[in-house]
Amino acid sequence: MSETYQVSSSPHVREKVTTGNIMLYVIIALLPTTLFGIYNFGWRALLLIVVTIATCVISEFVFNIIAKRKQTISDCSAIVTGLLLALNFPSTLPIWEAVIGGFFAIIIVKMVFGGLGQNFMNPALGARCFLLIAFAADMTSFISGTKYDGIASATPLAMIRNEGLSSVNVQDMLLGNTAGTIGETSAIAILIGAIILILFGVIDLKIPGSYIVTFALFMFLFGADRFNINYVVAQLCGGGLMLGAFFMATDYVTSPITPMGKIVFGICCGLLTGIFRCFGANAEGVSFAIILSNLLVPLIEKVTIPRAFGIKKEAKKNE
Repeated sequence: MSETYQVSSSPHVREKVTTGNIMLYVIIALLPTTLFGIYNFGWRALLLIVVTIATCVISEFVFNIIAKRKQTISDCSAIVTGLLLALNFPSTLPIWEAVIGGFFAIIIVKMVFGGLGQNFMNPALGARCFLLIAFAADMTSFISGTKYDGIASATPLAMIRNEGLSSVNVQDMLLGNTAGTIGETSAIAILIGAIILILFGVIDLKIPGSYIVTFALFMFLFGADRFNINYVVAQLCGGGLMLGAFFMATDYVTSPITPMGKIVFGICCGLLTGIFRCFGANAEGVSFAIILSNLLVPLIEKVTIPRAFGIKKEAKKNE
């Protein structure tokens, strides 16, 4: 009878799964698109991945020493951030810019706000958007892959916008025989990783499902080639939508925890991505769409949090 029960806010631990376990599952799930990116773009892609991961891990390690905090690099979250950030780089990006990106992701977006669990936006996406603003030319300089010809080339989304759907091959977009960032070209490789995440129970389909369905409907109704299924499929396979939907929009820290909130969050991501792609100056838009949706998470959770069982809405006054 003397036992004391402590009740804390959600999320509550229901399984013996650590942050390190989850991050390891994410790394495993990212292996298909990572290996394909290295195969497609060659040694320089591997170098960018290694340098970016190393920068993220070292930045977190040194910051914890300077701030006299407990070391957190063992949870592998810095590795995941570095890997995701590198997969969002073109293989031609200067190495020093990758170092700046890794430093910005860990120090500015993550550690300054208190570390893992306190950051208000996805660190990898925050750093990518920073680099897009600071080094726009380098971040949008793509090649079609050293395996094929290694020459400068426009991305499929840019080709669709400038030349129409006939300028791209959807099968090549599925396989990854196109220009783009290291980790975004092969939709099949990304989907294999997504299946791994789902099988491990790391994510469910609420966020990526509502994201992809909302975006597809938006492009079907408002896209440049509206009511064309092939156009919608090309838009789904092009750019970073698949990578963003399954690996970055589902970030535990920066996405809602309520079931309905996850769906609303996915819808916001889909709508914003569609708006950016249809009406924005850039043919992409996934990174900015997810970050803006991250900012809406507190509001989304406030309006979607379920009421405790047995609690009714306040009765009207002076009935």
